[in-house]
Amino acid sequence: MTTTSAPIAARHKGFNRAEIVDQNFTEFVQLWQGDVRRAPHDDDAVLPGSALDARGFRELLESQLISRHLDLMARVLRVQNKVFYTIGSSGHEGNAMVARLTRHTDPAFLHYRSGGFMAERFRKLPGMDPVMDSALSFAASKDDPASGGRHKVWGSKPLWVLPQTSTIASHLPKALGTAVAIDHARRIGHTLPIPDDSIAICSFGDASSNHATAQTAFNAAAWTAYQKLPAPVLFVCEDNGIGISVKTPTGWVASNFQSRSNLDYFYADGLDLAEGYAQVRRAVEHCRSTRRPTFLHLRTTRIMGHAGTDFEIEWRSIEELVAVEATDPLLRSAAIALESGLYTKDALLELNETIRKRCFAAAEEADRRPKLERLDDVMAPLAPYTPAKVKAEAERADYAEARLKAFGGEAKLPESQPPRHLAIQIGQALHDIMAKYPESLLFGEDVAQKGGVYTVTKGLHKAFKNTRVFNTLLDETIILGLAQGYANMGMLPIPEIQYLAYFHNAGDQIRGEAASLQFFSNDQYRNPLVMRVASLGYQRGFGGHFHNDNSIAALRDIPGLVVGCPSRGDDAATMLRTLTALAKVDGRVCAFLEPIALYMTKDLYEAGDGQWQFAYPVPGEAMTLGEGRVYNDKAKDLVVFTFGNGVPMALRAARTIEAELKWKVRVVDLRWLAPLNDAFIAAQAKDAKRIIVLDEGRKSAGVGEGVITAIVEAGLGATPLQRVVGADTFTPLAGAAFLVLPGEADVVAAARKLA
Repeated sequence: MTTTSAPIAARHKGFNRAEIVDQNFTEFVQLWQGDVRRAPHDDDAVLPGSALDARGFRELLESQLISRHLDLMARVLRVQNKVFYTIGSSGHEGNAMVARLTRHTDPAFLHYRSGGFMAERFRKLPGMDPVMDSALSFAASKDDPASGGRHKVWGSKPLWVLPQTSTIASHLPKALGTAVAIDHARRIGHTLPIPDDSIAICSFGDASSNHATAQTAFNAAAWTAYQKLPAPVLFVCEDNGIGISVKTPTGWVASNFQSRSNLDYFYADGLDLAEGYAQVRRAVEHCRSTRRPTFLHLRTTRIMGHAGTDFEIEWRSIEELVAVEATDPLLRSAAIALESGLYTKDALLELNETIRKRCFAAAEEADRRPKLERLDDVMAPLAPYTPAKVKAEAERADYAEARLKAFGGEAKLPESQPPRHLAIQIGQALHDIMAKYPESLLFGEDVAQKGGVYTVTKGLHKAFKNTRVFNTLLDETIILGLAQGYANMGMLPIPEIQYLAYFHNAGDQIRGEAASLQFFSNDQYRNPLVMRVASLGYQRGFGGHFHNDNSIAALRDIPGLVVGCPSRGDDAATMLRTLTALAKVDGRVCAFLEPIALYMTKDLYEAGDGQWQFAYPVPGEAMTLGEGRVYNDKAKDLVVFTFGNGVPMALRAARTIEAELKWKVRVVDLRWLAPLNDAFIAAQAKDAKRIIVLDEGRKSAGVGEGVITAIVEAGLGATPLQRVVGADTFTPLAGAAFLVLPGEADVVAAARKLA
């Protein structure tokens, strides 16, 4: 491509590099002395042999200039506290070609250097203004149509750009999941919100391509293509050769991706619109027509540093900076504009100044717009909850015919069966939910023919076939990425994570991606899902840390996430109905923790008593979010707050306490661990003479702290209280596990202390 020698000022270390880059463009145009062709018609090639026509070039150039001047404006106004984000797109403006060659209905998950892409995609719908919308986002204005002032994001509901924050590679799994969902929808008869031949677009940097989350997405994409399953995702690697200050070895991206099986590689020069356009078009057309995962290696550069706080002159030589700035794609676009005869020097400089003024005017106007000033407004889209609608949906039972088909007839309906234990009733509830919601999908490791490690999903594959109940590869990140993709396309995913310890391998897919989408899109985008996790401790004969994990605090720390944990089968069924209703009605991301040690538990006090088996609740019964269960609700001598395995444990301990201390004991099953129902906890503690908080989590990070805080903040801190909790350690194997987990004897000992 054509470069230019930098002006003398560019070589002076004291100059602001943004000013130099800006000045370079002006001087390049003023000093240009090439031959001028006869201006082409709109539909003619902008230069001989180019696939880009003159009309397209003019519009792409304008998009590039909009992106550049938004960057320059941000650098100037940041020091005046009128702009709050300076990670720019300078050098990456060639991604506007990707926007032009795709549709506004192709879901896009974008790298933060996507100003050119966004400016160009805004052309797809009339009446939209990329400059004002971007300025509102830069200014963190409440009027920002993307996030409502919560973050600077590239996002748009009408343009199908799902907002990302400062993402590294965490968006790649859900982009792949969306691509898989587009073609999967047809197989289950689901109507998509976008055209059936859409593709998913996902852009990222060369440094991010090395991230473990990126690698798992590439692997899963190839794994999918290898099985000849459609996965029309366009991975756009914008290779600028550097990640903050760490350089990518020359040729590394091509070497790493050019020959990967089942990941189709294309290269395009993103620094040259006339040259790169045909190359980008080939990649887009290939992805759309073949429905295969496609890797577009887009050459870019990085101008003006990583962000406004990155003073490159402190760690790069002036010679290196000048060389990088000489590769500025806007200089090549200026040369094309002048050589083609589409612009005179004066006209091009006038366009440049017009867009500069437009960006600054929009920024000044955005600064005058209202900001978020109330906590309630900030949090409004994080965790929406419409109780009446959720209740109505959870109790809706208008799918009798589908139920009969799923269960195999009237006599096999679960409410016609004798009381059963937890594992059976979770499976029955899942049959119910999948009959009720034809758009629901259940997937994970071993969930299909095998029916899960603990046979909880047994029979679901037979009832709903492989299109709705299917196994995935052994990768929790991809399981949760798929879940988000299906949710993006209007389906109801029910992913299974085989053990709670395995969730932590992929926690960012829930924390950083799924649970944040409503917040950062101002509730314009939702990815409702119900994540099932075999959880908690007390397994006998099989265990150790990875199969007896009690790390609940990691889930409770995720803003907006609903966490439910039943201790018995009937509660599991009514809780699942509410969780799916929360997902459907309010778009909530939910976690359903299934206590492994209670899966097969049938007895409570003595072997054979059958007192931990319960009748299946008929359709129409559901559990309200935050609603606990109380055993012996009139008792006041001692109130035990607990959940999960702690419930039958507390009930057994209560017998001993009542016999020994002559106290009446109330046991309170919280059932909902996030959000905790503080009012319910306070109401149960109000008349208690003594309190025990039984928490199978660890001492420093469980549920008990939240319970005690609710009690204290209700003014009940004077009530004598003991906490029975797990030790701050990983769970060992075999019998040693019960040394670190709380037991019945510990509950009785705590009661004696209170006595």
